[in-house]
This record gives sequence, structure tokens and C-alpha cells, in this order.
Amino acid sequence: MVKRAAVYTLGCKVNQHEGEAIKQLFRDAGYEIVPFNECADVYVIHTCTVTHLGDRKSRQMIRRAVRRNEEAIVAVTGCYAQTSPGEILDIDGVDLVIGTKERNRIVELVEQARKGVGVSRVHPRKEINEFEDLPFTETSTVRAFLKIQEGCDQFCTYCIVPYARGPVRSRPLAETVAAVKQLVRRGYKEIVLTGIHIGAYGRDTGEYDLNTLLQELVKVAGLQRLRVSSVDPNEITPDLLETLTRESLICPHYHIPLQSGSDTVLKAMRRPYDTEFYRRLVRDIRAVRPQAAITTDVMVGFPGETDEQFQETAAFIEEIGFADLHVFKYSPRKGTPAARFPNQVDARVKEVRSKTIIELGKKLWRQYAEQFVEQSVEVLVEQESDDGWREGHTGNYLKVRFQDDEEKLRGELVTVIPYGVNDGYLLARRKTLYVKR
Repeated sequence: MVKRAAVYTLGCKVNQHEGEAIKQLFRDAGYEIVPFNECADVYVIHTCTVTHLGDRKSRQMIRRAVRRNEEAIVAVTGCYAQTSPGEILDIDGVDLVIGTKERNRIVELVEQARKGVGVSRVHPRKEINEFEDLPFTETSTVRAFLKIQEGCDQFCTYCIVPYARGPVRSRPLAETVAAVKQLVRRGYKEIVLTGIHIGAYGRDTGEYDLNTLLQELVKVAGLQRLRVSSVDPNEITPDLLETLTRESLICPHYHIPLQSGSDTVLKAMRRPYDTEFYRRLVRDIRAVRPQAAITTDVMVGFPGETDEQFQETAAFIEEIGFADLHVFKYSPRKGTPAARFPNQVDARVKEVRSKTIIELGKKLWRQYAEQFVEQSVEVLVEQESDDGWREGHTGNYLKVRFQDDEEKLRGELVTVIPYGVNDGYLLARRKTLYVKR
């Protein structure tokens, strides 16, 4: 009888991709992957600890798995498992706790737990010193995510990630290039490079860096799009900036975390740049790629953030004209310096500030998207429905919907002309029957 495994993943995009990789590990071992709300032989909860909400939701899902099938093995992994294994082991029914190391052995450890060898496999930060190779993940049959880096050494005052993820470790350069070549041979048109702190790629080796990697990857025959995920502004060196903006294969979409538009708050956060540095960087990107999408992360309610400093952030966001925003409310994390800072901001104030920036982000997204109405854009088709609607992303990461009944287009790069903006999408029509194969 085929064993069944269910995986529930919380948190960031990197966590989501890792959750998909964990599913693949179970598939490779002969398991059937089933939805989390079904009966399974193994439940895996891949946790998040960036906020208190992540911790609470993780505990809820653990208890839900235990109730669903008392005979099942319940394995908990990820960031919350790394930072708070004792809290998890206190939950009745948990068989296995794995932090952010040895997740590539999760099937083996689950089988041990099935034999009564339930253990906690949580290693201290100093022992997390090798890049963990997990299967690549995909969001469709046409875009593949490849994790190239793990860990962070920056220790911003608000952030638990360096404690949860360990120090910087990089996938070796030659292995990364080989992995991209393999994905291209398998038919993927777009490769997304991801990680926890990919601007630090190669720093642990002293032999190469992100720019070196990109210079190698743009040479890969058959690769049509290369997308780079979040890079901190201070890590975009002149050489890296040249590569990011001049190489046509690299998508004109730059996710550059800001966190705050107040220099006072940035200093308290221990962010290694100021708003003038950020402003110049965006100017330099747009000098080469005027219509590039600049997206960012913004945190509101950091301890001591005054109304005036919040308004500085809102004004700076509007000045830059971001294409999209990821907005977070500050959440105190035990063990980080900011959790001990005075003048913690009231939850109600954080909620109001969050809603204000979210609404500003919606306005800026629409302004950015409307630039492309009646312009030709190239869309990588990722989904198609029986009624002829196709969906995909442009190089600058705008979602596009268009209708076409003539042929199967999934996995193809198609030129379309947007005619309007609605509900987070550009609505478009085919320009011609042109398809880039």
C-alpha cells in the first residue's frame, strides 16, 4: 500500500519553495502527496518564525495534524523548529523536530521515527556550515526556482532570520551553473534564483560572488529569462549593477528591500545604507532601464518610529514610485535587540500605518502597470483555461491575462498588447500570432 504524506508550509517564498522540495523528497521515496486536510501517514509542518503570528499558526497546524490522524508521524521543520524546538516538543503527538539543517534527510528521519526513534535534530548555529541541497521547485511547468544560497550574517536588530537560518552558505558555482543547464534542458524558459540573502552569494567561499555567477549563467544556451530575487541595496556593487541592467536575459525586475524611509529608523534597524544611497541606486537602474519594476519590503511600527518618521517613509515610497510593496508590521522576536528597545509602538498604530502603506502600494502598482497599456509586452504563459484565457508574467513581473483560442500556449513567450488594468492584472490581446520558441 502506498504511503501518503501531507506537507503544510508557512511563511516566505523561500519557505514555500523549500516546502515543495520536501514534497519532492517524499515523492522520490514512493509516497503519494495528499492535501493537508486529508488522512495521511506522515504530516510535515514547515514552519515560520518571522512574526508571532507565524509561531502561533505553526502550533495550530501541528495540533491539527495530530488530531487528524493519531497514528501518523508528525514531523516539524523550518525556522520555528530551529529557534524554539522545546515549545514544539511540548506539543503532544509530535514525533520529529528538524531545524534548518538535515531537511534533505527528512524521509530517512521520518522512517526512523516510524520505528520509534523520534528525535530532535536541531543543530546550533555554529554547526550549520554547509549548503543544504534540496530539489529545485517550480511554480508552473515553465518557471523553476533554484535556491543558490542559505543563511544570513547581517543581524539587523529586528530580525530572527540569522538565528533561524544560520550563517551564509552558498551552492558551489559550478554546481549552480550545471543545475541551470539541466533545468533549461528540461524545458524551463525562466529560472528564478532565490535564497535568504543572495546578495551575499559566494561570500563564504571568498572565490566568487553573485556577479560572477550571473556572468556565467547568461551564457547558458537556451536560457530565455533569468530572474534574480531580493538583493539588499548595499550589496549591489557597480559591477553587479552593470550586469543586472545590461544583460538582456536578466529580467528588469529588482526587489530591493528598503524597510524604512527614515534614516533614523534605518540606523536603529542596523541597515547598512541610508535613503540617499537607495535613491541613487534606483536612479542608476532607471538610467539604463527606465521602465524597470522596482519592488521592495517595508516595515511599519519599528520601536520608536514616530508619526513624523512614518510620514518620511510614506513620502519616500511615493517619491521612488515602487511597482509593488510587501508591507510588514514589526513583530518583537525574543533574542533580537529590537525586542528590548523602549517605545514599542502600539498594535493599533501599527495596523493603521500598515493599511496606509498597503493602500499607497496599490495606487503605485496601478500607476506603474498603466504605463504598459497599448505597449507591446512579452508574457511567459503559465496557465490556460478551457475558455481560452491565458495567464503569465512579463519580465518586469506584471501579471497579464489575455484570451486566445487558437493554440496551446503554455510554456511559450508570447507578445501581447495590454488594453487595460483590472484586479491586479494587465488585460491584453495578442499582437500577432508571434510566439517566441
